Amino acid sequence: MGRAQKLGVLVSGTGTNLEAILAAAAEGRLASKVAVVISNKAGALALDRAEKAGVPTRVIPHGNYASREEFDRALVAALREAQVDWIVLAGFMRLITATMIDAFPNRIVNIHPSLLPAFPGVDAQKQAFDYGVTVSGCTVHLVDGGTDTGPVIAQRAVPVLDGDDAEELRKRILREEHSLLVEVLRAIEEDRVEVISVAGARTRVRVRPP
Repeated sequence: MGRAQKLGVLVSGTGTNLEAILAAAAEGRLASKVAVVISNKAGALALDRAEKAGVPTRVIPHGNYASREEFDRALVAALREAQVDWIVLAGFMRLITATMIDAFPNRIVNIHPSLLPAFPGVDAQKQAFDYGVTVSGCTVHLVDGGTDTGPVIAQRAVPVLDGDDAEELRKRILREEHSLLVEVLRAIEEDRVEVISVAGARTRVRVRPP
C-alpha cells in the first residue's frame, strides 16, 4: 500500500463515485482518506453519503458569489483548511478556473463518462448513444482550464450493446467509473502517476504498472 493522501471531493449530485472512494478506503483497498466533501448544492445526496461515513462536509453555494473566480477562492480556502493533498471532481457540475488550478497544480482529477476527447461536456453518455458509437467508456484526467480537456490518466472502454438505450449505457459506464477512479487513486498514492511536460507539446501522463 502506498502513501495515504488526504482527498478533497467536490460534488453536485448523488455521489456514487464518492461512495466508491469511501468504500475502497473502508475496505483497505485505498490508503487515502476523504478529508472533506464540498458541494455547491445544499440538497446533494452525496452530502448524506459523506455524513454517514463520518466525513466532514461543507456547502458552498456558487450562487453566493459574483464570479467563478470568487467561488473558486472560497473552495480553495475550504480545501486548504482541510489540508488536502489531492482534489477529486466526482460529479461536480461547475467549471473551475485558474484560481483553483493554480492553487493545486496537477493535483485535481476528474472522472468523465466518455472516452475523451470524444463527447466532452454534459450528458456525454447520451451524446455517444445518439451519435451511434459502438464503444464508449469513461476517462479519468487531470483538470486544466478547458472543458474535459486535461491530460488523460486512464480510460476504460464500455461496449454499446444491442438493445441498449442511453440510460442502460449510462448505468454500464457508471459501474466502470467506480472501479477506474479507485484504480487511479491507488496509482497516485503509490506514486505511479507521472506528469510529462515538454515545451511546445501537450502535457501527457504516464502511469507506471504496479
